[in-house]
Amino acid sequence: MYAFTAPFQNPSGSPIRELFKYLSEPGMISFAGGYPASDLFDVEGLQAAAARAYRAPSRCLQYGPTDGLPELKNELVKLMASRGVTCGSDELLATTGSQQGLDLLLRVLVEPGDVVLTEQPAYPATLQALRLQQADIVTVPVDSEGLDVDALAALLASGAVARPKLLYTVPTFANPTGATLTRERRIALLKLATKYRFLIVEDDPYGDLRFSGEPVPSMLALTAEVEGSRDWVVHFASLSKIVAPGLRVGWTIAPAEIVRRCVIAKQTVDLCSAPWTQATAAEYLADGALERHLPAITARYRLKCETLCSELRAQLGNAIAFHQPEGGMFVWARIDGIDASELLKHAVESKVVFVPGKAFFADKLDAASLRLSFAAPGVDDIREGVKRLKRAHDAALGRSLMQ
Repeated sequence: MYAFTAPFQNPSGSPIRELFKYLSEPGMISFAGGYPASDLFDVEGLQAAAARAYRAPSRCLQYGPTDGLPELKNELVKLMASRGVTCGSDELLATTGSQQGLDLLLRVLVEPGDVVLTEQPAYPATLQALRLQQADIVTVPVDSEGLDVDALAALLASGAVARPKLLYTVPTFANPTGATLTRERRIALLKLATKYRFLIVEDDPYGDLRFSGEPVPSMLALTAEVEGSRDWVVHFASLSKIVAPGLRVGWTIAPAEIVRRCVIAKQTVDLCSAPWTQATAAEYLADGALERHLPAITARYRLKCETLCSELRAQLGNAIAFHQPEGGMFVWARIDGIDASELLKHAVESKVVFVPGKAFFADKLDAASLRLSFAAPGVDDIREGVKRLKRAHDAALGRSLMQ
């Protein structure tokens, strides 16, 4: 009846958000959504910041600049400096979450048929956005140390694909694998981007959530060590995982000519991100509240991650394989011999949910993989949730053996 555009004639929704229907069921334990722990929100700190912001009510209630409130941009420049990055105001765009940054970037850079490289497995919302943009998605494998840069180099040298417009990666505590790209691989990737002239899109929502191991500088910070590479990096960051997702405050750092075009694209989307939450975020950062509160978050996530991993080993033993991350929110696992989508059906019956790995693959699906998020559930729920997962595994395995 309606003449929808080609990408929206038969669109697919988020496979993760489709699981949310189960979360309202009484007693359900969720390892599914990548939600931060709501009991760790700095409610008092944010209330105080919001009160200070509202001392200038017109600033909060009126339209604001498309590129972001000056006071927020100033605080974000300071925050990035603490992360080893120097940037000017014309290189920074405040966005409604970092997902909007990706949407704007794709609008201004990617045309139907353009080659875009992604790590595999990858964040599903990115795959969804690329498909709607009608990009030609080409995948690069990952291992426990992140993107396989040698495989990428071989792919580019072979000429098997056209010159890519960009490569999307979550190099620190990746979603879904939890892996962190090593410093050596980051340098090698920067050199490849400079040589082949494609943009590295570095999505970094989890970098501050390190609870063990040694920090690794962001790709953007490391551009100082690779001549010419700063022109080929776009960096996304967000307060969603480290302060509160309800603020919807993210930012993009990119070459000024890219940012200028993204600002124009944003004008047609929402005119500006909400000034009220921007002002609240600016006050929160200016007060130093983030630095004070982060240790509480990382300490709790360390405990939750250790609990999940130890319980998986105790309950499932050799039936499950996974890499224990040094930060972030996710454990990526494989259970051989069982399709994770089938396992999920039994898990729902046992009142526990997770995300089957199929959601994270653009091609060459790994049916035995699954993502478990330890951030939102409490420690006791994690222990109980793994016991339920074990019961679901036994039920699924029993049915598989009978078939």
